[in-house]
This record gives sequence, C-alpha cells and structure tokens, in this order.
Amino acid sequence: MTKYANLIPRFLDYVKVNTRSDPASTTIPSTPRLTDFAQRLVKDLKAIGLSNVHINSQSAYVYATLPANTDKAVKKIGFIAHFDTADFNAENIQPQIVKDYDGQSVINLDEAGKYQLDPAVFPNLKNYQGDTLITTDGTTLLGADDKSGVAEIMAAAEYLLAHPEIKHGEIEIGLGPDEEVGTGADHFDVADFGADLAYTVDGGPLGQLEYETFNAADAQVKITGTNVHPAEAKGVMVNASQVAMDFHAALPAHDRPETTEGREGFFHLYRITGDVDTAQLSYIIRDHDRQLFEDRKRLFQGIADRMNRAYGQKRLEVTIKDQYYNMREIIEKNMTVVDLAKDAMEALQIKPLIFPVRGGTDGSKISFMGLPTPNLFAGGENMHGHYEYVSEQTMERATDVLLKIVTLAEQRA
Repeated sequence: MTKYANLIPRFLDYVKVNTRSDPASTTIPSTPRLTDFAQRLVKDLKAIGLSNVHINSQSAYVYATLPANTDKAVKKIGFIAHFDTADFNAENIQPQIVKDYDGQSVINLDEAGKYQLDPAVFPNLKNYQGDTLITTDGTTLLGADDKSGVAEIMAAAEYLLAHPEIKHGEIEIGLGPDEEVGTGADHFDVADFGADLAYTVDGGPLGQLEYETFNAADAQVKITGTNVHPAEAKGVMVNASQVAMDFHAALPAHDRPETTEGREGFFHLYRITGDVDTAQLSYIIRDHDRQLFEDRKRLFQGIADRMNRAYGQKRLEVTIKDQYYNMREIIEKNMTVVDLAKDAMEALQIKPLIFPVRGGTDGSKISFMGLPTPNLFAGGENMHGHYEYVSEQTMERATDVLLKIVTLAEQRA
C-alpha cells in the first residue's frame, strides 16, 4: 500500500470535475467552473493543515504555505501545478483502472473497442509492466495534465505535515487556472507566492526534468476576398480561401510539427476557416533559438506583405502575439534549481531525462518574472485526448521527488 494514502483517491476525485478552460474567453479565469474548483482547493488545502491559503484576486491562483520546521536558513521552494484541462471533452470523465498491466496487451478504453491503447501505436506502454494504469473511457480526456501534479503536490504537503521529523524549509504551493489557454501565468504574482526558486509539476513520464522550452507566438491571418459570380470571375474574383492556401503553401514545407523534432522549430496551422469572401488561418510559431524565432516571425509577415503587394492592396492582415520565451535564458544563469532536482532524482535511483521541451509550461513565463521555474515530471502520457493515461506508481515517484527536493535543500543549507 502506498505511503500517500490520499494521492490516488484525490486524483480520481479531481479528474471527475470538468475544469476545461476556454480559449475564446476574455475573463480571468476563463470560465466560472475554474473559480468553483479553486474554491474547492482552498477548502482541501485548509483541511490538510496548510497556512495562508487564499485565492489571489488578480490571477485566480490558489496559494498556500507549509511553514518551515527547521532553524536553518533554507531557500523557500515553490511547487506549482495547473488545474484546468485542455480544449477537449471533459464532461462526465470516468477514469478506468487497469491493475498490473503486462506491458504488452491492448487496452480497450470503450466497450466497442473504438478507442484502444495499443503498444504498437503507443510504445511507451511497454515501460509500465506491472503498474496500475489510470485511463479514460475513450469519450473524454483524463485530466492528468495537470491534476496529477495538483494531487502530487498536495500529497507531499500532507505527508510532511504528518511527519514533522522530516526537516524542511518553508514551502510555497501555487495551483492555477488557464495554463492550457496560455493566460494563467500572465497574472501570476511572484511576490504573493513568495518562493526563492520553484518547479512546475506538469511534465510527462518518469524522470522528465525540463528547463528549455520553445519561444512561442500565436499568429492570425485574416484574408479579405472579392466574391462575384463564377461566370464573371476572371480578373475580378479574389477567392479568400484560395489566398489562404497560397499563403500556407509559401511557408517552408518541412517546418511543420509532423516533420520536425528536437530543437527544430515549426509553423503549425491549427485552424482554418473560410469561403470566397473571407478566410482566417490560425498558427502557432515555435523555435528554441530566439534569433531563429524572430526570423520565423519576419518570414511569416513577409509572405503576407509580398502577397499584398502582388494584389495591389491589403488582402492579408497578420497579427502576431508572443506567448512565452525559452526559460533556459533565465535558468542557465544559475543552475542551482535544476541541479537540486537532478540530485533528488538520482538519490531516488530515477534517471533524469533532460531535453528541450517541444512546448512550454507556466514556468516559461514565471521564470521571466524573476522566479526560476523548471518543470518536473507528473506522470501523464498522451495528454489532451482520448488516449491519455497515467501510472499510479509514477505519480508516487513524482511525490517522492518533491519530498527529496525539500529535504536535500534543508540538508545543504
């Protein structure tokens, strides 16, 4: 039986609550249900016995403190997770439990077998022989991104409160909304949080330790056409949908998510709408290198400018908004926060997996606010869809790492 009695029950309880964030919203947080869940977290954190539990009115983050129980001058360590889930069906989530998985079998998520976890398709399943897996029922996502992190942070705090013989410095906890829509950390209050160094607990498989992310921007292309009858179209019609296709075709053909890896950047077309009158293209632009990132944005704008000149008027309107930057720029100036996590994992015989993230975390923005915040594994796999799952044992190991980080920090103070 796990030493974290409430870890899995709390996780299973939390994932059943719909906390899907809304990318179209302009409110903070993006939906009322996130405020409702934040208020629930306040009650649960108080019930655990944490101090200074409150919701920050500017960010809608829930903050809490576990006071130090040592006289040493230990840096205040913060743990951060998000409780919203991605833009995918999150209504009526029914987690399925697969005990003692053999690492080879196909798991039918739904009775009809339409959705399956097949090791031939998802080879990481082979890493979980003997584990208990928590999966979806095929109709929703699971929410391990990032309610696994929420549950792990709370389990670690609960364990430390139950074991005062384990010495540690002050620990700060931040649980926030709207990470999935990229706005949650915009309003994160570093001063209110109060940590000296921090970690987001929002990564994937066992051992992930991430401190290098993409530089990221959202890019929108609005296109205005001229619609006339096709019989009289020659020299008059400008088909906005055709212009959209021409614009996309002008981007580098290789630079797409499905053909790139490692530190290779890309242009990702994630939504296209249109008819003859109007069309809109929605992209994300990504690159780990800041100069290449800026070059990508100039190329993107330049294609539109060139096409507008060819039409003799402004048919394409481009809006580019930076979202976050590569937190390595900040963290590599002082690697203490990374080294501490690396040492904690190695002390637990967990091999640290350090590689550039092809994405971002709230820590990307928070690091640029002056609080170095790399990302730790929380256990989730195949996030944001039907095939999401998490290993109970990996969640327990993630909680072990949080405890080891705070105890190592106290020992070295």
